Amino acid sequence: MTTTSSPPIVSLQAPKDVSIDYIEKELREIWQSYSTGDENFAATRATTFTLVVYEPEESQQLLAALGFYTGPIDGIAGPRTIAAIKAAQKAYGLEVTAKPTEELLTKLREEYTKAKASDSPTEENGTAALKYSPDLEGGAVADAIAASNPCRIITLCPIVGDDEGVTAQVSAYCPIQKQSKSSLICCEYITLRGTAEALERVGGIISELMISELPKFIWWKATPDPEFGLFQRLIASGDSLIIDSSSFNDSEQDFLAIADLMNEGIAIADLNWRRLAAWQELTAEAFDPPERRAALGEVDRVTIDYEKGNQAQALMFLGWLGSRLQWKPISYEKEGGDYDIRRVKFTTDDNREIEAELAGIPTADWGEIAGDLISLRLSSTNLNADCCTVLCSETTGCMRMEAGGGAQSCRIQQVTPLFDQKTEKLLSQQLQRWGREVLYEESMAVTGQMLRLV
Repeated sequence: MTTTSSPPIVSLQAPKDVSIDYIEKELREIWQSYSTGDENFAATRATTFTLVVYEPEESQQLLAALGFYTGPIDGIAGPRTIAAIKAAQKAYGLEVTAKPTEELLTKLREEYTKAKASDSPTEENGTAALKYSPDLEGGAVADAIAASNPCRIITLCPIVGDDEGVTAQVSAYCPIQKQSKSSLICCEYITLRGTAEALERVGGIISELMISELPKFIWWKATPDPEFGLFQRLIASGDSLIIDSSSFNDSEQDFLAIADLMNEGIAIADLNWRRLAAWQELTAEAFDPPERRAALGEVDRVTIDYEKGNQAQALMFLGWLGSRLQWKPISYEKEGGDYDIRRVKFTTDDNREIEAELAGIPTADWGEIAGDLISLRLSSTNLNADCCTVLCSETTGCMRMEAGGGAQSCRIQQVTPLFDQKTEKLLSQQLQRWGREVLYEESMAVTGQMLRLV
């Protein structure tokens, strides 16, 4: 098979605010370079969408600067980035977690400072990175995105320090199609670096770089900040805002901000919402039999356990349940304690009262996603009602649900873990969808009503 090497990332100029025309010129030159080899490849440029990634986490940038990471700076923690993290942790004698720990970030910052000040890099200040082979460790998820979606990815990398304007890099990422040796389907990458203030100052340029006639996705990887000028400009220019609430620092306050944005008509997709699909499907299936469907109206007790630290999945699931059963939130209380208990009360049209408990369970073995659901129970104070349902994660079991017992006989089912629930996989799926997600919006409307009662 004929192979090509991706063009090197081109440094446009010394640090200063960039020119739209110059970025486009560099991209054109990259595309022209694909036609100068021995064989003439047919390269397909961005024809599906523009993805703007706001990437506040600096590990990928530092790994690339030190030579551990050779892929595009796209903000996607795919296999290539994970391999680079592992290689850096091994090189620096740190615990290999495959995650950007604070210890690793501190070390990367130190090594970057040393390498920047050195005229002759050494094993100690960066060339240990040569031990990393991206081809052996696995391809980036960006490969998969580019293979089926020739797109433009604009990554915004805020940095700390003095405001020296914005620097830009461009590249094209073009995996060769297995079906055709002469066909390249490519993503264009534009990476802009500068302080948050500098990036905000060139917000108009960023908007102009989005391809106007194609759908425009904004993947905001930081906490949503409606007061931040750049955030406002991007969501106004984009067609859909993509978030991942598993990374929220304060799920309750951040969800209120998301609810407000929805009220303004902003189309939002939460990758963390997708992780609830198996729980929602099994809950619905439990009440599909006609004899149990009538008993669904008897449910007045809900208990949800999740991995302590992030309430996002628990809040969204409860919002989904409330929206489906027409429950109206009437109180929301934080009890705290070892399980960080939240208690929510609802009322129904026939004046029944429903009580829900959300409990954060301390776990020694944390999963990759913060706040994953562990188990849930739907039951009734009416002991004659056939509605008791318990769902448990296959990996963690029912824990408190089984230990607590109860007078009712419960239907118990395990939720099989879904191995495609990592952020990068969900992002790739989300980029196939256009338009609003009505079920998510209805669920988040109830979640917002709950949180406003605090």
